Amino acid sequence: QVQLVESGGGLVQPGGSLRLSCVASTDITRLGVMGWYRQAPGKERELVASCSTDSLTNYADSVKGRFTISRDNAKNTVFLQMNSLKPEDTAVYYCNAPVLVLRGYWGQGTQVTVSS
Repeated sequence: QVQLVESGGGLVQPGGSLRLSCVASTDITRLGVMGWYRQAPGKERELVASCSTDSLTNYADSVKGRFTISRDNAKNTVFLQMNSLKPEDTAVYYCNAPVLVLRGYWGQGTQVTVSS
């Protein structure tokens, strides 16, 4: 059973930064594309950033230019650097891989709250 453990969330003021980390219990090159998702209260979960095994990245329009996804395959870790945070970025953030999403697996996530 693969496990993904997210960390790095917290309370930050608008305009601030946070760096999220996700450590996998397996070789993430076997998982392929890795992504960061988020779910705000009352909203559906959405994909905000993805990164292929060779570090090709894609971003949702809402975070483009502010968030940066990266991965360290040797450490089975995926990162999300979030800058210029806005109140609308408040959500629980999850990392996952499409192959695990299809199996219905989700980690516990990490809460990000942007508020003054």
